[in-house]
Parts: sequence; C-alpha cells; structure tokens
Amino acid sequence: MSRVTASAGVDLRAFIRDIPDFPQAGIVFKDVTPLLLDPAALEHAVALIADYAAARRVDYVVAAEARGFILGGAVAARVGAGFIPARKPGKLPAETSSVEYVLEYGVDALEMHRDALAGGARVLVHDDLLATGGTARALCDLVEGAGAEVAGCAFAIELGFLDGRARLRPYDVHSLVTYDAE
Repeated sequence: MSRVTASAGVDLRAFIRDIPDFPQAGIVFKDVTPLLLDPAALEHAVALIADYAAARRVDYVVAAEARGFILGGAVAARVGAGFIPARKPGKLPAETSSVEYVLEYGVDALEMHRDALAGGARVLVHDDLLATGGTARALCDLVEGAGAEVAGCAFAIELGFLDGRARLRPYDVHSLVTYDAE
C-alpha cells in the first residue's frame, strides 16, 4: 500500500451546506455536494480518509449506497484496497448477505455480495455521514458476518449530538468534520 498525505489549509466545514427539512420536515441535511465540486476540498477529504485507512492496513473499503460510494471508491483506489459496494436490496446481481437497520427517519436494509469478503480481511467501513450509527453498524454487521475484521469506521461528517459513536463501540471511529449541535 502507498502512503498518502493530506494537503493542509482546506477547511472542509466551509464546503458542507445545510439543507433544511430534507428529506423530511425537521431534519437539516448536511450536503457534501459543494465539497465534491471543489477539486482541492475533494482531494483533501479523500487524502485524510486514505491516511486513516492506510494506517489500519485495510484490504477493502465497504461503503454504503449511495453517497458513501463517492469517497469510498476513491479512498480504496488511493490505498490499494478493494472496494465493496453495500447496496439497497435487489440491486446486486449475485447471491447476497443482508441486514436491516433503523434510520433516524425510518427503516432500511443493505446488502453486499456474499463472496466479497473472506475471513481475515481487514475492512474500513465508510459512509459520508455518521448520524445515529444505524447504517454504519449495519455495515459492520455485514463485514463481521462474512468473517472479516472491521479495522475502523471513517466518515466525512459526524453529527456528534446524535451519538452514533456509541452504537459503533468498540470500533475505532474517525470523522473529518463533527457537528456537536443541531
């Protein structure tokens, strides 16, 4: 694996915008689209998560559909790891493993190909956002259910006031930007 270093001087928080009442009333959605549009911010975010992944010697990055795919695939390529998409039910063509989880505004499920992981693999669990921890915990359950090891969990954004970290104990959790209040 190659070692990567994040560039200095990019304030990622400046590239995250609030969208009130999305996807439903009362929720303030943290939109990473401005970060994705800016090459320096995008490079910085990928480099920071890749540094974290490289330090954990990951073999694979597992990321949640759909926004987790954006940075997850780039991180995997940067550290020389494989990328495993965790998708909504019915989207993968081969035999899958599935897990349901509770969101802050509903219930959902994720699947990954049953043959994607084997025992002993070190896996970075990634999503764009850590809120209540339901999605990330589901990814951890999928990884461990396949006999692999969760080497760490990385997020671009963490909503610290929702305490998703508690749901991810005992895993190591790394976030680039944390919001401690709504």
